[in-house]
Amino acid sequence: MTRPIQLPDTIPVFPLPGALLLPRARLPLHIFEPRYLAMLDDALKTPERLIGMVQPCLTPGCHSAQLHHIGSAGRITQFSETEDGRYMITLTGISRFRIRNEVEGFTPYRRCAVSWAGFEKDQGAEEHDAGLNRPAFMELLSRFFRLRGLDTDWDSMADADDELLINSLSMMLDFAPEDKQALLEAPCLATRRETLVTLIEFALRGGGDEEKLQ
Repeated sequence: MTRPIQLPDTIPVFPLPGALLLPRARLPLHIFEPRYLAMLDDALKTPERLIGMVQPCLTPGCHSAQLHHIGSAGRITQFSETEDGRYMITLTGISRFRIRNEVEGFTPYRRCAVSWAGFEKDQGAEEHDAGLNRPAFMELLSRFFRLRGLDTDWDSMADADDELLINSLSMMLDFAPEDKQALLEAPCLATRRETLVTLIEFALRGGGDEEKLQ
């Protein structure tokens, strides 16, 4: 369980399609663009060390610079610098947020005023999914992995706690960005598992990337 921290009203945001960070999960990132190196340096100077991960809005009719309204903030918990000045960092998910507005300023990276209301449980105890039928879920997952030519440590996956299993799969499986957003916005672990099952079943039926979960 992550110890609750004081959440600021304004945070730096890192727009990255397909990148999903969920509460208590860990997301490794490779930082090399100058604007995000500046963002990292500034974040490390704050007591919270937070960076907001948010997906650009890719639906038809959206402006290319528009962001989804809901993202997830992570605390920098590991970082190392390479000899040529790049960073390998790990963000640990703290809480989702809702963007209120983008903040104009002189930083090379984007900053947003955010609200944490409605996501109080993200800093609480680990979630459990009482409705998870693990044998059926693992069988479905096995079919999906065979279809995609993927491999994994099945013993570790079978023994993983509900939250670790469902959130790790949501983060690592290669779904479309809009589908990743649906997984992020799921209000609870059971709903996220239901969304994940829908996406896997859609893929097994031969669904293409041109169709998105609505």
